[in-house]
Amino acid sequence: MSKYGTFVFEEVEPCIGLVTLNRPDKLNAINVEMLDDFNELFAVLTKDNAIRVLIITGAGRGFCAGADLNEVLTHKDSEALSDPEKYLRLAQERFAALILGLRRIPQPVIAAVNGPAAGGGFSVALASDIRVASPEAYFVASFANIGLSGGELGTSYLLPRLIGLARAAEILYTGRKVNAEEAERMGLINQVVPKEALLEAALSSARLMTAKGAGALELTKRVLDQNIDAPSLEAAVNLENRNQTIMIFSGEFFKLIKPFFKGV
Repeated sequence: MSKYGTFVFEEVEPCIGLVTLNRPDKLNAINVEMLDDFNELFAVLTKDNAIRVLIITGAGRGFCAGADLNEVLTHKDSEALSDPEKYLRLAQERFAALILGLRRIPQPVIAAVNGPAAGGGFSVALASDIRVASPEAYFVASFANIGLSGGELGTSYLLPRLIGLARAAEILYTGRKVNAEEAERMGLINQVVPKEALLEAALSSARLMTAKGAGALELTKRVLDQNIDAPSLEAAVNLENRNQTIMIFSGEFFKLIKPFFKGV
């Protein structure tokens, strides 16, 4: 188990990493220290594929309330808020790096959403590969509610691809709450399970994944990320062809197909 300043990371089962956001008194809101903790964790996960799947959940009653606005107000006279260029570089891009980092690491990410996922917390859920939630969970694109654009931390890219443009537009414009049941109906999350079964549901998916090779998981994540925007079917198939050729020569393919030919 590794205790970072803002979350706990542990290999909860072989090859399965669990991040538990650990600022429960702040509904696990994201502060600068958490951004640095994630950067450190991402560096470890990128170099070492001993962890094949990453699960993220929250301590207490919330998943993640987004950016810690109290910290923003406390530092309103800081260098980052002295002009737009500095804010972009010192604040906005640092927060956005959390979402990009979740997509760049080779491990598939499962969000086990145990409570409110608002603002940046909503973005973390969207940037995960699989989302399971308890009935207590709800999702809020709260950016427009605090005077910002609804396009924040990848929401304008990720949300329409999950639920379609019309539904995404309504959620981003209104900033309303989407409860777990509605989220499941619209395809925003994979399933709703009782809170006491939430981690087990995430682990069940993770176990199925860790039974596969690290290369298979990594290249599947890459092909899903890239082919969602493929300019043509041919371009998508070309990437698939490349990945399959790599995997056939990795040594796993011929070993794993042997049981299919036992009776031949």
